[in-house]
Formats: sequence, structure tokens, C-alpha cells
Amino acid sequence: DGLLNDAVRPPVHARDGSRVLFEGAPLPHFSNDDESAGLDALLTLRVHNALGQPVESARHQLRWGDTDASGNSKDFVWVFQASGAVPPSQLLGGWSGAVSEREPAMYSRLGGGTIKGVCKPGEIIWSRVFVDKNKLRMDLGRGKAIELPPEETQRRWNAATPQWPILNAVLYGVSRDQMLARQKAGQIQIAYANSAAEGDRAMLTKAQLAHVLGIHVAICGTRANGNTWK
Repeated sequence: DGLLNDAVRPPVHARDGSRVLFEGAPLPHFSNDDESAGLDALLTLRVHNALGQPVESARHQLRWGDTDASGNSKDFVWVFQASGAVPPSQLLGGWSGAVSEREPAMYSRLGGGTIKGVCKPGEIIWSRVFVDKNKLRMDLGRGKAIELPPEETQRRWNAATPQWPILNAVLYGVSRDQMLARQKAGQIQIAYANSAAEGDRAMLTKAQLAHVLGIHVAICGTRANGNTWK
């Protein structure tokens, strides 16, 4: 799913070979472990395409988090990991920063390769879609992916799943306990923005779209500068 969720990818042809499917665009989809991520990916693609923002998105697990042992960041830094795949456009170095390793046997008994790499620094929008009390809901917030020293990134990798891609994330105005207290989705969706202001706009636009579609929306945390969303 990392390959297909990227606008920069090998072509996929129709069965008769007559045309390229979704040329130059991601093919948003989901795996069988989290259908809500598919809905989120579709909304993200349409909003980001309309606003001229990066169209790739990836579903990540909140694996764990910690202070930065290297001392480069004073923030609580999350370890987000996509289960074996991430769009290469979200990695440091893009496709050249991607490697593939065998999926851990405990997750993929028959094998298969991952798309592994370190996600690039930049402004991010996080969101998650879930069902609670028979209502479809969406949480959204803002944050940033940060670049840590290789040794610190490897320490974090070793404490999670080193075969999978990793994103070192700082969330704006949302503590660890707050994030986990509302974590009722299997995954969260991560998309990049070209700047903090554009990230705010993209997040608010997606929130409005979800609201119009009848999804109960909760905007979490703050803007990058610490200001509230009022």
C-alpha cells in the first residue's frame, strides 16, 4: 500500500494493457485491518489535491514515545510506524531513501517485503476515523515530523519494529496521555503540508468536509505557534 499511495510510482496498467490507471496520482486504499483509514485517505487526497498540498498519506500505528535521548529536542517525540509500507515520497531522500526488508514472521508468516526508511522532517496533519457509540467520528490535529540523529532513530527502531518505516513526530498541544485516551482507531493517517499555515488550512478544510459528510469532528491540540483554533 505504500507504493500505491504515492503519486510517484511505477505505472499500473489496465488488464488489457490499453491504459495506465491513475497516472501521476495515488490510488488510495486500505488493508483489511483498518477500513477507516481508507476513508481518511480518500478525503485527504481530495483536499490536498484541491489545495496544492502533497497528496500522499500513510496510516501509522502509535507504537510508543519518549523524550529525545540525544537532547536535540525537548519535546515528547512519538514513534509512528506504518506496518511495512509508507509512500516513498514521505521518506528522507524519497525513493533513494527506501529499502526493503522481509516482514517479521510474527506479522507476515509467508514473508513479503517492506518499504522501510526514515520519514522526512516537515509539517504534518494527523487524523483518525473511528466509530464510537454508533457514530462515525474523526479526530484531527497538527504536528511536525522531526529529524533525529541516526543513533537515536535506531534506538527507537530497535524498541519497536526495525523492519518498518519510522516517523519521529511531535504533536502540537496534545500530550501523550490525551492522545492515548482518545485512541479508538486502529491507525492514524499522516499527510504532509508545505508550510505550517498551509497545514492549518488543509486540516481545517478536511475537518469541514468531514462535518458536511455527517462525521462528528473533534479538532485536537493547537496550531504550530501554540495558539488555539478559535
